Amino acid sequence: MTQVKEPPRGDSQNPAIPIHQASDTSMASIITDAFTQDHHACDHRLAAAEACVGRGDWSDIGTAAEALVSAMNRHFDAEEQTLFPRLAEIYRVAANPIEVMLSEHAQMRVLFEDLTEAVGRQDRDTCLGILETLHFLTQQHNSKEECVLYPMADGALKTQAGEIADLLAHG
Repeated sequence: MTQVKEPPRGDSQNPAIPIHQASDTSMASIITDAFTQDHHACDHRLAAAEACVGRGDWSDIGTAAEALVSAMNRHFDAEEQTLFPRLAEIYRVAANPIEVMLSEHAQMRVLFEDLTEAVGRQDRDTCLGILETLHFLTQQHNSKEECVLYPMADGALKTQAGEIADLLAHG
């Protein structure tokens, strides 16, 4: 059996290979881990809202929708006010992917407004449609952040990673 050698890891002798590929991911993925965990928390709130709509209890639906919108806006704010500006300042190539993420945030915020209105009208079908659309958009969006932007941020913002993760955790 042939053994495959691992490529050299990012360091001062191999600057072309990002440091976030290091085999010890405990320190190299602080931002990725924190923001991905927050994605999962938002995903659970989305699933809870979908389940409430399925049961038809409008007081629960309103509470679940409000919790979902609040959690996702808090997450977006952490990215838009802290993570993205710091990453763009240090790593200019991140500007285009960040612009795409901001555009997607804006799309989802419109859906949040639509969801709030549909809950107010107790419009089950519209609520389900909006939640399904949000589910699809967040899967696509989160994948791009988790596979591209967050690892980029872990590599570029090593000295700030703990602070950024703490800001997300403590709002």
